[in-house]
Amino acid sequence: MSVAENLKTDAPSFVGVSAEEAVSRAEGLVPVLRERVERGELARQLLPETIEDLHRTGVLRILQPKRYGGMELDFGTCFDVTYHLGRGCASTAWTGVNLLIHHWMLALYDDQAQADIWAVDPEAFIASGVATAQGRGTVVEGGFKISGRWNFSSGVNVSDWNMLAATIRDGDEIVDYRLCLLHKSEYTIIDDWQVLGMRSTGSMTVEANDVFVPEHRALSMRHTSGCSDYPGKAVNTAPVFDVALSMLSGHIIAAALIGNAQAALELTAESIEKRSASYTGVKLRDLQAIQVRVGAAGARIDAARNLVRSEMVEGQEYAERGEIPTQERKLRAKRNVSYAVTLCTEAVDMLHTLAGANGIYDSYPIQRIFRDAHAGCGHILFGNDLNFSTWGLVAMGGEVKTNLL
Repeated sequence: MSVAENLKTDAPSFVGVSAEEAVSRAEGLVPVLRERVERGELARQLLPETIEDLHRTGVLRILQPKRYGGMELDFGTCFDVTYHLGRGCASTAWTGVNLLIHHWMLALYDDQAQADIWAVDPEAFIASGVATAQGRGTVVEGGFKISGRWNFSSGVNVSDWNMLAATIRDGDEIVDYRLCLLHKSEYTIIDDWQVLGMRSTGSMTVEANDVFVPEHRALSMRHTSGCSDYPGKAVNTAPVFDVALSMLSGHIIAAALIGNAQAALELTAESIEKRSASYTGVKLRDLQAIQVRVGAAGARIDAARNLVRSEMVEGQEYAERGEIPTQERKLRAKRNVSYAVTLCTEAVDMLHTLAGANGIYDSYPIQRIFRDAHAGCGHILFGNDLNFSTWGLVAMGGEVKTNLL
C-alpha cells in the first residue's frame, strides 16, 4: 500500500488542544454513549455515530505526535479520557483506549512505518493482537514472514491496520519478539465474538499466513519497556514516548473498568433516590444497610481510581526525568492494577445486588455493567495470582526472568 494511495487531506488537527479540554470532550460524550449501549451490543462493534464522535472530538488522538495532528499529551490525561468514556460505555472505552494507545505505539516505529499509515490517514484505527505466543515469524531478507491466529483483537472490524505480536526465530533460535504492522488486506477476521460482556468491542480473532512484513513495520517489543532508543525517537522526541508501557499496559485498559464501576455507582444512586421499598413504603436511601453497601462500593472505586491514575502519572514522570522504572517498580504496578480491578469488580457486584429483581433484565443498565465488569476483569493483565506472586518473589529477593518487561 503506497503512502499516496487514498491520501486523506481533510483530517482535522488537534495540536494545541489542552488536557483539560480533551477530558471535557470525553466527559461530554457520557450521555450519548449511555443512550447507545443497547444498540452497540447488538452491533457487536463501535457504532458509526460513536466513531464519528470519537473522530470529531479527537479524544483518541491525545497521545499521537503533533506532527500528524495529535495532541501529544500525557498518560494522566489518557487515564482521565478513558475513565469518562467508561462512565458512558465500557465497551467504547475499552476499544477506544486500545485504538488510542496504538497511536502512541506507532510513534515508536520507524518514521517510514508512521508515514505508511498516518500520511494516508492520521485518524486511522489500528487494532492489535499482542500475545507473542500466538504469532510466529522467521527472519527473511528485508524483514520477516509471520503467521498466527490472534484472539481478542479489540476494534478489529473498524480498523484498517493491526499490530500483531510474533515470536521471531532464526532457525531454532528465538531472536526477538516483534509487533508487526499488517494492513487489513493481509489477514482474515474470524467472527467469533459471541460473549458475556464487552460485546461491542468487536474483539474478534484474526489469522494471517506467511505474510511478509518489512523491517520498518516490525517493532521490537523491548522498545515498549521505557527507553529512548526506539526507531521513532529520531522524529518523536517528546518525553511521553519514553514512557514504560510494560509498566502500565494494564493501567490503560483498567481505566475503562474504573469508569464502568463509577457508572454503576452513579446509576445506582440515581435509582435508589427515586425508589421506595415495595412492601413497607420506606425510602431505600434511608435504610442503613443500603447506605453501607453504597459507601463500601464508592470507597473501592475511589481507591482503584486513585491508585491507577497515580501510577500512570508516575510513569509519565519517570519518562520526563529520563529514567526507566526498575523491574520491582514495574511488577509492583502490575500487582496494583490487578488489585484495583478486583476492587472495581467487588464494587459492581455490591451495587448489582441492590438492583433486586430488576438486575436480571437485559434492559437494566446495571446488568450490562455487571457483565462488562466480569468480562474485563478476566483479562490476563489482571490475573492476581500471577501479578501478586511475581512481585512477591522479587520483594523477597528472587528474580523474574523475562525479555518483555
